Amino acid sequence: MTEAKSLHLPHNLILEDRKKLVVSGVQDVDCFDEQAVVLFTNMGKLIVRGRNLHVNSFQVDTGDFAMEGDITGLEYAENEKSRFPFLSRLFR
Repeated sequence: MTEAKSLHLPHNLILEDRKKLVVSGVQDVDCFDEQAVVLFTNMGKLIVRGRNLHVNSFQVDTGDFAMEGDITGLEYAENEKSRFPFLSRLFR
């Protein structure tokens, strides 16, 4: 039931002065460090690039995410079914 609910959350981005980013509709945080943050949203995978990036908050139940840093780029990619497609085909 929660998966179906998360698919219907609105997805919005608010970028303030390329320093503060607030994202809604986030389903999961894949990984993050000071140079990149990878989020899974209901609109696809979102990669945030920059310097001195810091995650401020992630509310799993509402899908709200906030971060700060010197943001240099935002890139969307389609959600990946598997990170290792060869292995998933091998073990079918």
